[in-house]
Amino acid sequence: MLNYLWMGLLLLGIGVAVTTDIIDTSNNKYKNGQELQVEILVNEDFNKDVNKTYDAVIKVDASQFSEFYDVDVKKDFEQVVKITVNKEKKKYTLFFKVNENTPEIWVEMAGISGKDDDLMGEVKIKSLDVPNQISATIILEKVSFTKLKAVTNSAIRTAGIAVEIAIGLIGIMALWLGVMKIAEEAGLMRIIARSVRPITKFLFPEVPQDHPAIGSMIMNISANMLGLGNAATPFGLKAMQELQELNPKKDTATNAMCTFLAINTAGLTLIPATAIAIRAAMGSSEPTIIIGTSIFGALCATTTGILSAKLFEKFPIPKGYFTNFIKKNLIKLSIFLFSIALIVILAIAGVFSALTAVLGPDIFKDVINTISIIAIPTIIFLFVLYGLFKKVRVYETFVEGAKEGFNVAVKIIPYLVGMLVAIAIFRAGGVMDILVNYVLKYPAELIGMPPEALPMALIRPLSGSGSTGVMTEIMAVHGTDSFLGILSSTFFGSTETTFYVLAVYFGSVQVKKTRHALPVGLLADIAGILGALFIVKLLFG
Repeated sequence: MLNYLWMGLLLLGIGVAVTTDIIDTSNNKYKNGQELQVEILVNEDFNKDVNKTYDAVIKVDASQFSEFYDVDVKKDFEQVVKITVNKEKKKYTLFFKVNENTPEIWVEMAGISGKDDDLMGEVKIKSLDVPNQISATIILEKVSFTKLKAVTNSAIRTAGIAVEIAIGLIGIMALWLGVMKIAEEAGLMRIIARSVRPITKFLFPEVPQDHPAIGSMIMNISANMLGLGNAATPFGLKAMQELQELNPKKDTATNAMCTFLAINTAGLTLIPATAIAIRAAMGSSEPTIIIGTSIFGALCATTTGILSAKLFEKFPIPKGYFTNFIKKNLIKLSIFLFSIALIVILAIAGVFSALTAVLGPDIFKDVINTISIIAIPTIIFLFVLYGLFKKVRVYETFVEGAKEGFNVAVKIIPYLVGMLVAIAIFRAGGVMDILVNYVLKYPAELIGMPPEALPMALIRPLSGSGSTGVMTEIMAVHGTDSFLGILSSTFFGSTETTFYVLAVYFGSVQVKKTRHALPVGLLADIAGILGALFIVKLLFG
């Protein structure tokens, strides 16, 4: 499944980029070689007969600019520039860096011209009636293959980011797998596993209930619920390694792996710390208002993910039949899945309302906040203390586990680079814009989702950093405490970066055949988004 997904992301991204570039070139979107009328104000007397660089400001009429580029610019604007005179060639060169006042199309041209934030061009002087005031036209540098350049730049940049992510995991992995090793040697993980045996027996019936994988999965799920992402990933990778020990087919995901990743990709978090921090930094009067809505959305995602995983286990689709099955049963399947999601959302709405009424929203929030703050130091303290009590050589055991953490973090680099680069090409190629503006715009309106929120809903399963950027942009434009601001931050707290999780977790154990893990993860994402939309519209719509 990941094979086809990876190929699809790459081919769609590059294909759309090439098509867009051909269309833009035929329409001359960036007006290569064409002259734009401007007025130039130079900071000193301008002399065409002296080689010199002048600081200046170009004044552009909004109506002329809009007609020239076929865009909508509301008011006249000024751009700070430098003009260099070459008297021998009778040439006047223009150079400027884009800023917050620069029109979007010039910013776009600067970003794809190879320098990211500046543009060059040529000035043609029409008249110089006043020594420091020039009537002129400008021809900006030629811009071509814009989407392909964006794809190239994004792929190279993202490859570096992927390696940075993996390297950043080394320290965290070493810490938590070291602490986990102490807990294993002391027998603490077996005690934790026994305490929740009824739940784990339902979720992972084929895993022996005294196996170390159970303890690792519990620690991973608990850390995720408390918003401790840095601790959750090492526990999750450790769990995948232990599940792989039980796997008779080492290249194929087991039912337990798929169910475990369904829970992970659902992103059940009691404290969406990142979204709350961004809301607070952007001046929200109630940054924590999304705790309740995020829990609701994440519960919808988690419940749907688990139910879907169990359904796929009971009724597996033979290899090679998945695409035909979808084609033949698309309408029935869509109605069925939508019905399940609706039932799950309504059921959780009832439970959620009852709990909030009993506990009170403030007490609920305070308890969760307190647990999240003390969780990490408490875990480390208790695990090490229990190890000492059981006479484990805690330091040597910690170092042994930490070494394993280093190896795991390095091992996932190729898988992380491959998936994140494919996602970056998919986005940079313009596929996301087509989905938002054409394919999904009207279906989204039918269910009451504002078109402005669609990019957040689509990017969240693909990219953590990308969804953070989109959420921040939405809140900056519409306000942190507006309907759209609350909705976008609830989306962030209700779902997880499904493709990242699958690439990292399966990559750590070299599983190539992921079976139903991806469809289940995407179903969980859809349920989380629908649940978030439902609760935010109910409370704030």
